[in-house]
Amino acid sequence: MEQQNNNKNPIDDIDQHIIEALQQDGRRPFTKIAADLGISEASVRQRVSNLINNQVMQIVAVTNPIKLGYSLASMIGIRVSGDRLLEVAQEVSAFDEVIYLILCTGRFDMLAEVVCRDNDHLLKFLTEKLYKVPGVQQAETYMYLRVCKHTGTAVRLFPLRLNCGE
Repeated sequence: MEQQNNNKNPIDDIDQHIIEALQQDGRRPFTKIAADLGISEASVRQRVSNLINNQVMQIVAVTNPIKLGYSLASMIGIRVSGDRLLEVAQEVSAFDEVIYLILCTGRFDMLAEVVCRDNDHLLKFLTEKLYKVPGVQQAETYMYLRVCKHTGTAVRLFPLRLNCGE
């Protein structure tokens, strides 16, 4: 039986440099990237198109929650009854405050990154939304004091929108 290769379109060093350049500035001109790499603009344009078409990357606008009035960020570990895991993930991912949600192993079944305007907003989110989702058994909130490193690689490794029902 032939083994399936999930990495049908491996990226090379040039692709990686293009991705890194666009992670720093998604509007960086292809002419500038091409000059930095010593290749043609057409080559950069073709490679970016291939990276997008093969779902290796996507170019999106990243907002600054603080500038939008969301000054409080936290990570919430959530325990869920096993028979409702995917349904809970779908419901929790629909909340506006949840900007990142993963299913995981370990102490919690899922981790949700949440942004709120203030403590009152977080309290309202927990009591009026999260704790009312059938199947949520326990949640533990970790408040962000300071973000010391953010590379954006999570966006590269995981799609921004996951369909937890599949």
